[in-house]
Amino acid sequence: MKKPSVGIIGAGPGGLACGMILAHKGFDVTVFEKEKEVGGRNAPIKLKGYTFDTGPTFLMMKFVLDNIFKMTGRKSSDYLKVKRLEPMYKLCFNDFEFNPTTDKKKMAKEMNRVFPGNAEGLKRFYVKEKKRYEMLAPCLEIDYSSFGKFFTPRFISALPYLYTGNSIFDNLGNYFKEDDLRLCFTFQSKYLGMSAWECPGAFTMIPYVEHAFGIYHVMGGLNQISKKMADVIKEDGGKVQLKKKVKRVIVEDGVAKGVVLSNGSKKYFDYVVVNADFAHAMTELFAPGELSKYSKKNLEKKKYSCSTFMLYLGVDKVYKSLPHHSIYFAKDYKTNVKEIFDTKKLSKDISFYVQNPSISDKSLAPKGKSTIYILVPVPNQKSKINWKKQKKKYRELVIKALEKRTPMKDIRKHIEVEKVITPDEWEKDYSVFYGATFNLAHNLTQMLYFRPHNRFEEVENMYIVGGGTHPGSGLPTIYESGRISAELILKNAR
Repeated sequence: MKKPSVGIIGAGPGGLACGMILAHKGFDVTVFEKEKEVGGRNAPIKLKGYTFDTGPTFLMMKFVLDNIFKMTGRKSSDYLKVKRLEPMYKLCFNDFEFNPTTDKKKMAKEMNRVFPGNAEGLKRFYVKEKKRYEMLAPCLEIDYSSFGKFFTPRFISALPYLYTGNSIFDNLGNYFKEDDLRLCFTFQSKYLGMSAWECPGAFTMIPYVEHAFGIYHVMGGLNQISKKMADVIKEDGGKVQLKKKVKRVIVEDGVAKGVVLSNGSKKYFDYVVVNADFAHAMTELFAPGELSKYSKKNLEKKKYSCSTFMLYLGVDKVYKSLPHHSIYFAKDYKTNVKEIFDTKKLSKDISFYVQNPSISDKSLAPKGKSTIYILVPVPNQKSKINWKKQKKKYRELVIKALEKRTPMKDIRKHIEVEKVITPDEWEKDYSVFYGATFNLAHNLTQMLYFRPHNRFEEVENMYIVGGGTHPGSGLPTIYESGRISAELILKNAR
């Protein structure tokens, strides 16, 4: 009997998770990746002996990844070496620093040091947000291919925890008095590419998830996850083809039949899985007029996340006083956020994230040297900012901020190699629609059933994985999108 076949466009985390499960279940899996390495935005950047993760650097909800491996009869620990980070990160404001940890006693002590009188609020946060997570997590594990999914007893009982009627910043006011303390639990909204003052209150469960389950580093970088996932696909008989760009999805009578590669060759499959940036895929992989709901005109009306200005530095020094993860808040953080999301202009007073992984993992740089990763949230390409003109000036602004606010006062003279990625380059070189690195925004009208479906609603036998579909952006949810789509295909193939 012929194996059912599936063609997967893109070897990003979602496509690889889907491919792992289907290959293990006996499908004839072929993954097409246009680059020379797997991973997409989870791929490595290698510069003269230095290795950087392109995008994600936080591994949260490790149990989601563990489950993907378990579904293929494997243990992630046989493929990946991970290290739990404690404290999780350092949060740096203009006049104080805060070091959140998963150890509740140490966390209460740290909170009393910086924000006296909030220990009771912390206890309430743990209790109430644990309940929210327990109610909502099962709702994120199912697909929303039909509106009827809203009427299951599970979803109805979770509604009060989903629709809070306020933002994550407002919701945290139920626990904490000081605005700065709330910000220590709201910067996570950047994972969703949204302002803490607009991000739905339901996402208060994200900082809870960090505190409950911890944050991990993968030795060799998070890019190793995608590499090992591709290995699993090949171990189970699947194929991962690099430097194979898909030009178009073959659609006949509303049914996906296969793909056309950039060299003109056609490959036919029973199912097609799209693991490319959602809006980019809809505008580039289909013939004009083939889609209606997700036409370019309609996609332009959607709400998108912010973008990021990225600076990857290989330096000939180890900064031992700089933690693995640090987040630096602008002095006027609310104005900074407003400029990113509303007025869409470049802030002079910036917030930024710094990863210094070499203090945890010596494999990423030559001996005695370090990889330094800097991410600055900036407006997406709807801003019309001319990055060709702004690139050098903004890079200088970031370097000055590093010199002024971090322990890297002498960073400039220690840089050996560097790479910059601007929103313009995210859009043109990485095929990210509007350069919106966190994909479609996660407002209530773009979540669950109202987000593009895992079983694509406009074309039969086509499925979507990645940050642009349910459950959303961020590595754990992207892995879940791969699992959900794989299970839908398995159900359809029975």
